[in-house]
Amino acid sequence: MTSPPLRPVLEQIDLPGFPGHYRGKVRENYDLADGRRILIATDRLSAFDRILAAIPYKGQVLTQTARYWFEKTADICPNHVLEYPDPNVVVGRRLDILPVEIVVRAFLAGTTGTSVLTLYSQGARDMYGVRLPDGLRPNQRLPNVILTPTSKAFDGGHDEPLSPAEILGQGLLSPAQWEEVSACALSLFERGQVLAAERGLILADTKYEFGLDPEGRILLADEIHTPDSSRYWMSDSYEQRFEAGQRPDSFDKDFVRSWVSGRCDPYVDPIPDIPAEMIEQTSDVYVDAFQRITGQAFDPPPPGQDIVARIRRNLAAYAS
Repeated sequence: MTSPPLRPVLEQIDLPGFPGHYRGKVRENYDLADGRRILIATDRLSAFDRILAAIPYKGQVLTQTARYWFEKTADICPNHVLEYPDPNVVVGRRLDILPVEIVVRAFLAGTTGTSVLTLYSQGARDMYGVRLPDGLRPNQRLPNVILTPTSKAFDGGHDEPLSPAEILGQGLLSPAQWEEVSACALSLFERGQVLAAERGLILADTKYEFGLDPEGRILLADEIHTPDSSRYWMSDSYEQRFEAGQRPDSFDKDFVRSWVSGRCDPYVDPIPDIPAEMIEQTSDVYVDAFQRITGQAFDPPPPGQDIVARIRRNLAAYAS
């Protein structure tokens, strides 16, 4: 039997001669002299403060999902996007990222130390400047949509919960900036919920990053409503699973994370070889997420395509 062709994968890319290179966990970034930034989304999967694997199509899915949402929300908040020269690449305005990340939540959910479910399960009721009532259950809809901002750790530190009073008291944002980003975040989330509902999805929570352009305007940065920055649930099964005390159906991309953490301490031990079928399964989840979220067919690169060579060709005009 002939094996199916391997899916092209983008683990990393270098652009010789391009200035201002910064390699993030997932993206390769280049700062051009004219104030533009090139952001290349690779297929790297980051967890436990390290890279676990490369998931075919992941970078393209994130770039194109964010493109869909940037275009659907441009009337609410201006964003950093200038153009898309390649399926994995966005060229945007270089921004000074604001030191506060805005997380918007409609449900008592999450697994991180800063999530409302984690804090609530530890007995906290006052968090992020909001008081939650007693008696809420995991994954229950909150009485109101809430903002749960965190500090933006730029140097590998951990994000910390913030209240509006702390944001203003520490001078992280001015009163006018806080008013603008909080209003934009709530409006963006509302638009996201409405459009997700049309696709049979619940947008449970998401995060936004904002930055200042050279003129001092606040622009939406990074990505928006992607499977990596947002929690989506399937709406047709939510009520039944919630009443049964079960986790809502979602785009479960955590196969690799769960597999690794079940076999070692991923923060200190060597990462074991991850089965190829698990990598492919996770790739399928990302493609399914893109198609369900946007309603568009995913256009994968041809089998065997050299994605690095393709990106270099598509970015050649920016070299000067």
